[in-house]
Amino acid sequence: MLKFIKHNMDTIAGIEVYPIISLLIFFIFFVGLYTWVFTYKTEKIDELSNLPFSDDEEHNENFNQ
Repeated sequence: MLKFIKHNMDTIAGIEVYPIISLLIFFIFFVGLYTWVFTYKTEKIDELSNLPFSDDEEHNENFNQ
């Protein structure tokens, strides 16, 4: 069954660029996500991690600032 699909893909002109583009999108997304996670401020992470334990009034004050 795979040779039928492979034969159809070989007949399409310019098909070899699509795996390269998808790999680049995948790589750029995860490199961007990695840099975003490791440059995120520790204070903001602590604030977000304590949100379930805070009161509603305190929660509203933090978001209104």
